[in-house]
Amino acid sequence: MGNHLKLKAYGKINLALDVLRKREDGYHEVRMIMQTVGIYDQVDLLRKREPGITVETNLTYLPVNENNLAYRAAQLLMEEFSVKQGLHIQLRKFLPVAAGMAGGSSDAAAVMFGVNKMFQLGLSTEALMERGVKIGADVPYCIMRGTALSEGIGEKLTPLPPMPQCHVVIAKPGISVSTRYVYENLHANELKPEQHPDIDGMTAAIQAQDLPQVADKLGNVLELVTAERYPVIQEIKEVMKMGGALNALMSGSGPTVFGLFTDPDAAQRVYEELRYGTRSRLAKQVYRTNFYNTRQEES
Repeated sequence: MGNHLKLKAYGKINLALDVLRKREDGYHEVRMIMQTVGIYDQVDLLRKREPGITVETNLTYLPVNENNLAYRAAQLLMEEFSVKQGLHIQLRKFLPVAAGMAGGSSDAAAVMFGVNKMFQLGLSTEALMERGVKIGADVPYCIMRGTALSEGIGEKLTPLPPMPQCHVVIAKPGISVSTRYVYENLHANELKPEQHPDIDGMTAAIQAQDLPQVADKLGNVLELVTAERYPVIQEIKEVMKMGGALNALMSGSGPTVFGLFTDPDAAQRVYEELRYGTRSRLAKQVYRTNFYNTRQEES
């Protein structure tokens, strides 16, 4: 049994996100196409002789107790299996925080994978996913990763063929968005049919490996709330599309925006324009990456 594991917690984007209804338990019924991207947080797990879980991060404003999803993920497994030794979790955050990219959920997923391996708990990927939903709706997907149709509250997952590779530019404006506010102000029951993204059409396009058709069907019903309140989201989308993106979309409840490019030079120009150029005022964090379709592994 190793005393140190180095793991990568990859972020995700929503190629499509639809909200069907609000359930009686307060959760929302959703249908989403999820896709892992190649930017990640670094998660280091170190075994301790003394019992207990400790967390440290490179961001001073993040909690390091049970309010941190990574802490809760370790606690869930270690209590269930009566692990007597302790664990120290080091999180080096590179994914934007509270940005619609499941950074916290991905950290939790990496911790669950690592605790299972480090303490030889013997859980399958499916068993980890079943437990992950207790931490958060996105955690099962972040354990599985790749391209997937997500339904229910996000826990019902159907793997899809890997997306055709392309260049992805990701930009997060310098604002924070409350996921609760976005969902509470969506009023899903009042949406018109044409306001819902074509999830089935996108699924068919992915299965056909038709990237232009996938891009054409990008859609996120939550933009109706977030982009209306924060015009900068639409501004970033326009910069990406005018710069050569096949299409651009807000991920999750926002405010992060991504654009899909087939031309690497166009992707680089938009990246530089948003990071260093005259449009740099629009975005606080900018990345250039691609899709990532590999299951959990040690780095």
